[in-house]
Amino acid sequence: MNERRTTNALLLIIVIPLVFYLLKTLGFIFIPLIFSMFIALLFLPLMRWFGKKNVPRWVSIVIVIFLIAGGLKIGAELVQISSREILSSETDFFLKAEEKFNVLLVVAQETFGFQIEDKKRVIKELIQTDNISITIDFIRRTVTMILMTAFFVVLWLAESINIQKVLNNTILKQKHTSVKAFVKIEKDLITFIKVKFLISLATGIGTGLACLFFDVSFPIFWGLFAFIINFVQMVGSIITVVLLSIFAFIQLEPSSTLFFFIITITSVQVLFGSILEPIFMGKSFSLNVITVLVMLMLWGFIWGVPGLIMSIPITVFLKIMLEQFPNTRVIANLLSGKH
Repeated sequence: MNERRTTNALLLIIVIPLVFYLLKTLGFIFIPLIFSMFIALLFLPLMRWFGKKNVPRWVSIVIVIFLIAGGLKIGAELVQISSREILSSETDFFLKAEEKFNVLLVVAQETFGFQIEDKKRVIKELIQTDNISITIDFIRRTVTMILMTAFFVVLWLAESINIQKVLNNTILKQKHTSVKAFVKIEKDLITFIKVKFLISLATGIGTGLACLFFDVSFPIFWGLFAFIINFVQMVGSIITVVLLSIFAFIQLEPSSTLFFFIITITSVQVLFGSILEPIFMGKSFSLNVITVLVMLMLWGFIWGVPGLIMSIPITVFLKIMLEQFPNTRVIANLLSGKH
């Protein structure tokens, strides 16, 4: 018995790193596959409703695709509006930013004892370093991911890939257990994605209104930025507050206005992210703070930004799977912070 346990432990030590290596290496397949699964889960209730109304499946899929395309179109319009807002802005802000940069540069030189002889040349070199090739590569990879995600979404919705059957044939091996687990996964992940979307939307609107009220430039851009970055659990809120505070410091004079602006955007993040989100999420799939941080680092290392966005849904999925087996239930309790 002891030899068998030792063998199983050694196999586990070998298999786990191998699995993570494969996930990282084949990320170009797994990222759109998992993204598409979460998107398809959102529309499965709608697909079932169409099924009850005897709507042909292909018509249901076309309707869902149009809904997704409409959402992407709205997002693209917002990006265009924010871009026009920045491009059509007055040059006063950029002149003020250059003045603040010069002041900070002088302070840094005096503090750390270094000298920059040609500031414009240094900035130019930073801007031009392989930017074109990096941008083209990023656009190419993004377009490829979007097309692959769209393809997998169609497969999920058409039930060419059936999540419940996959669970039944691979992990759970029992129809009743697989159906029960799938229902819980669907319910919890749909709740998570819906609440996260609405909270991120409210955070973006609140951030944009704060910029508008305190006369900080580019409120549409900052609202859109706060909405998108808020999908990165915990880290997104910190990034928004830090970057927007630095931006406001450039535009606003160090006064009570700047102080109250920073307090306002911090309050928006705390209200929606730390108070309302946990309330609406409920405690059905609550995760330990340490678990959240560890999973953010793990999936961020494996898949980069997509991993940061999907880390919590993936963790919820794994926790539900671990709850189905008595031997692994203790791990699920540790992930959720239960004793």
